[in-house]
Amino acid sequence: MGSSIEIEEGLGFVPKFDANGLITAISQDAVTGEVLMVAYMNEEALNLTLKTGNAVFFSRSRKKLWKKGEESGHVQKVQKILVDCDQDCLILKVSVDQGQCHVGYQSCFYRAVQIGTKDNLEFVSEKVYDPKEAYRK
Repeated sequence: MGSSIEIEEGLGFVPKFDANGLITAISQDAVTGEVLMVAYMNEEALNLTLKTGNAVFFSRSRKKLWKKGEESGHVQKVQKILVDCDQDCLILKVSVDQGQCHVGYQSCFYRAVQIGTKDNLEFVSEKVYDPKEAYRK
C-alpha cells in the first residue's frame, strides 16, 4: 500500500478494507442529499458496483453479495462514489425511485432519538411503499 500522503492526497484509489475484508458504504440520494442506508462492500461488491453502475453490497448476515433492489426492484444507480481521506469509507451518491429501506421507508433512518430522553425514539418519516407487496416476488 502507498504512503499516507499518497492515500490521503493522491489520485490513486486504494480502498482500505477491514480485517473482515469489508469497507463501509453509505448510500446518499444524489439529488436530495438524504442518507438512505449504511452497508458494507467487499472487494467483489465494489468491483461489480464500479463495473455495472448499480450498487452491490455484501450482506454480513447472509454472507453473500446483495444487489440492491434484486428483490424489491428498488435499485440504486450510482452517480458518483466519494472516498474519505484514509480510504476506509465510501459514500455512494445514487439515484433511486422510492423506498430504499426494507420496511417501507425512503431511508433506513426513519426514526430519531427524542431530545431529552435516553431511550425513546420518534418517527421522523412516513412509509413510501408497502414492503409486503415489494418482497412477495
